[in-house]
Amino acid sequence: MSDIIQLLPDSVANQIAAGEVVQRPASAIKELLENAIDAGANKIQLILKDAGKTLLQVIDNGCGMSITDARMCFERHATSKVRKAEDLFAIRTMGFRGEAMASIAAIAQVEMKTRRHEDEIGTLIEIEGSNFVKQEPVATAAGTSICVKNLFFNTPARRNFLRSNPAEMRHIIEEFQRITMANPAITFTLHHDGVEIYRLPSASLKQRIIHLLGNSYNERLIPVEEETSIINIKGFIGKPKFAKKTRGEQFFFVNNRFIRDAYLNHAVNKAYQELLTEENFPLYVLFIDIDPAKIDVNVHPTKTEIKYLEEKSIYAIIQSAVKRSLGKFNISPTIDFDVETGFSNMITPKAPEDIVPPTISFNPDFNPFKGEKSTEKTPSFIGGFDSRSSPNKNWGSLYEIAYHQEAEQATMELAGKEEEEDTFKPLQKQLMQVHNRYIVSQIKSGLMVIDQQAAHERILYERFIVHIEDRKGASQQSLFPQTVTLSPNDYELAKSLLEDIKSLGFEVREFGRNTLIIEGIPVDIGSTNVNETQLFEHLIEGFKNSQQELRLDKRDALARSMARNSSIKAGVVLGQQEMNTLIEQLFACKTPNFSISGKPVIQTISLTELDKKFER
Repeated sequence: MSDIIQLLPDSVANQIAAGEVVQRPASAIKELLENAIDAGANKIQLILKDAGKTLLQVIDNGCGMSITDARMCFERHATSKVRKAEDLFAIRTMGFRGEAMASIAAIAQVEMKTRRHEDEIGTLIEIEGSNFVKQEPVATAAGTSICVKNLFFNTPARRNFLRSNPAEMRHIIEEFQRITMANPAITFTLHHDGVEIYRLPSASLKQRIIHLLGNSYNERLIPVEEETSIINIKGFIGKPKFAKKTRGEQFFFVNNRFIRDAYLNHAVNKAYQELLTEENFPLYVLFIDIDPAKIDVNVHPTKTEIKYLEEKSIYAIIQSAVKRSLGKFNISPTIDFDVETGFSNMITPKAPEDIVPPTISFNPDFNPFKGEKSTEKTPSFIGGFDSRSSPNKNWGSLYEIAYHQEAEQATMELAGKEEEEDTFKPLQKQLMQVHNRYIVSQIKSGLMVIDQQAAHERILYERFIVHIEDRKGASQQSLFPQTVTLSPNDYELAKSLLEDIKSLGFEVREFGRNTLIIEGIPVDIGSTNVNETQLFEHLIEGFKNSQQELRLDKRDALARSMARNSSIKAGVVLGQQEMNTLIEQLFACKTPNFSISGKPVIQTISLTELDKKFER
């Protein structure tokens, strides 16, 4: 029997390696941007077409490459960053394995132009599927320009698994944000299909965060800085009131490399423990500077996981630093009970001689029990009461409380009057709202209690699902159209959902860079006190939350988000007619007993249970 084990050709080995290094266009962009940073560039351009599927190009003004280096960089495990095994424990550069260029060249058509600053002429190399097509001198600017065309052209199965352009663009923007946030001193630009998405000048870290996430983040940031013998920490955390119910604004960088670490994330959440509920996630952008000899970055192909030598100490330092920043800027409650900082702004400095003690004036002759026949002369109005009125009225006015019944709330009264019994019609049940949260109704077997918010969410959810499927959501025009500016990532998400959002009843269209204009909202949510901008932002945020938690179909997630954001909330007062309508619509639903979260909407209390409570 002949031998069956063979050495794979380089082209096949490169394609296999590319499966780990390059999963989608965002992966290739990450590798190319990191190479540009390692080359010492202070200006980097990223140009995309069809979300990187047709074209992705990175242009930098870094050190450039010689003719030999330009050819060698496409070989597997060819790198300028590591010379011996010990160098793996002193890594400060972004790349070090020498796999990226070979992997990209194996699955795409690559054109590279490069020139060193001291050279007069540069080098052009064209490579296709690991095969060199052309190499010749070229006139080009100092630095390197790498153009990747038709990614996965020779692996159609992988190309077919790529998602839509807006979805792939969101992944690209995520990678772009992480790299640009870690390098605020470098100027970056991003263009997609001829449209400028980002232009980020060289700036401080805080300015870079605001440029990336939006101007509204200026008031949300709290600085963090801590220096120890183990690690140094700097960066920013978010104020608790701006925490979101979706992840995505949590950034950890170790030696300027973005990482994912659930253990360190837990340290930050622990610091917010008394300020946030478990379902809220605070913003943070934290940079950890640590001796490379105390960490191992060669753990995962994407280099986003790190092993630490003193993991528990790092956890404690991060938690302490975040907690101290929250306390330092009066975000968390004060610890010193002798000095209450909450009143410090209310006290104005004044010289002791300028302080005037308060005076008290009263009428010693005032008597609320004196009648109209009193011969004593008193002012007609003293202390807010009319002294000429009857004694009973004067006495009662001291304790009189104005009672205003709100929105026809039903009251529980003893059924003793026959004329009141006539008002209870069999088709219109008399209902009661408890704490403006639950609706209580009498049934044959006892009592029925309905959660008004969960019930309305169920009604709206089933209605919105029908609208999305039929594409017939009714809309009410806004008197004054509102513009909403989103982050580039959320804007791409909104664009991908635009047709489904319109089918809900929104009248919305693109209106410039990262901006949409809302000209109408769904009829189902009413028009009272509706903030179109907030409603749309919460819709996008809720959609992301539903997809993260339940991995739902996008239409289902959109309907859930819309139902949650436009439903009647706990604390809203309902009238008899509104409560009856809500119950009728609930029992017309396909699944009236359970909310869209799977929790019960209706609870019944039988007469037997009530009798047991009263020990009958």
